[in-house]
Amino acid sequence: MVGDMCPSAFDKNSRPALVLVLPYLRRLLLVLGLSLISTILALFLPYLSKDLIDRALLGRDASMLGRIVLLFCGITALSFALNTASGLRYTRVSAEMLFDMRLALYRHLQRLSPRFYARTPLGEIVSRINNDMGEIQRIAAEGALAWVGNVLFLAGTIGIMLWLDLRLFLLSVALLPLSVWALTRYRRRLAEKVSRLRQRSADIGTFLIETLQGMKLVVTSNAQEREAARFHRKNESFMDALSSMQLFSYLAGGIPGLILSAGTAAVFLYGGLQVIGGSLSMGTFVAFMAYQMRLLPPVQALMGLYASLATARVSIERVQQILDTPPEVLERPDAVSVAHIRGEVAFENVTLSYGRGVPVLDSVSFFVRSGEVLAIVGPSGSGKSTVADLMLRLIDPDCGLVRLDGRDLRAFRLEDLRRHVVL
Repeated sequence: MVGDMCPSAFDKNSRPALVLVLPYLRRLLLVLGLSLISTILALFLPYLSKDLIDRALLGRDASMLGRIVLLFCGITALSFALNTASGLRYTRVSAEMLFDMRLALYRHLQRLSPRFYARTPLGEIVSRINNDMGEIQRIAAEGALAWVGNVLFLAGTIGIMLWLDLRLFLLSVALLPLSVWALTRYRRRLAEKVSRLRQRSADIGTFLIETLQGMKLVVTSNAQEREAARFHRKNESFMDALSSMQLFSYLAGGIPGLILSAGTAAVFLYGGLQVIGGSLSMGTFVAFMAYQMRLLPPVQALMGLYASLATARVSIERVQQILDTPPEVLERPDAVSVAHIRGEVAFENVTLSYGRGVPVLDSVSFFVRSGEVLAIVGPSGSGKSTVADLMLRLIDPDCGLVRLDGRDLRAFRLEDLRRHVVL
């Protein structure tokens, strides 16, 4: 939408997504061209009613009636074909663009260290990959082309209505400021409700993953009823958030359109009096009303689309939070390639923490010669897997050094290191 009807958050958070659009720009322009032609044809249809009444019916011209009917059928069929073509092409292009975005997110997750996965619940990550990316894809596939078509049709309709009768047009849009005010009143709270709903959904996903992974412990501890009660509370919280979001979605999308509908009654009254008084032809009034009736659906659609855009806005922000997380392990520009290693491993005063209080490794040092076997034993959480992660440079120590054949691991190319060190 334009002006105040466009969510302001589609700026910095959408810029990375806009980069993905560039390779598809030519195909998108083709879709836009097809949509424009279809809109122009659709705009011409209501105007036929003016000639139908004034020239064909009131003028008792049968040949004019036949030409109008044929023109109406031809325009309708061509507009349908163009709409179908543009819709199918856009669906394909939008699916490819969203796959690129999903792939970019997946590749970024591959580069993040175990520290990220230690502090971020798995259910939260899965929710953003599945739910949020799915919501973005739904809006991109269903909303964007509809938004373009509605804006084009709305602009054309306004232009023709102004040309037909200025006074009737001013009367029909008199309540527009009040409608926009109603929209802006609810839009910010709607975004907050959507964000809360997304978080409640992620909480359920996190709960299920954590409890299913530890189901044996739940059963052997006789904690089934306690965990079922927790699950019930999280679902209640989700349903409350869903109901609240739906309420504000209806208010933000429905009330502005309802206010605009009141203008139609005023146009009926004033335009009817003008026809009775002879200052407005029946054909012009009918054509104007045809455009008036076609004016409301795109306006209401654009207003209702805000709810979907607000949802996509929250989803983009949640996905962008992951994409904005910088990788901790980076390959140096001067990293060296190695074809063979002896296998000497040295930890020198290595300390590492996952940011949860006590360090997992605290000033750990050891040396393993090539060909030796070292067994590391200890309880869960004592740092055994962390030692392996450090050897593979999945994570770097907070302080200290890890050496391979006497060289700092950070000196090696990551691909070579992980080819020689196997987990």
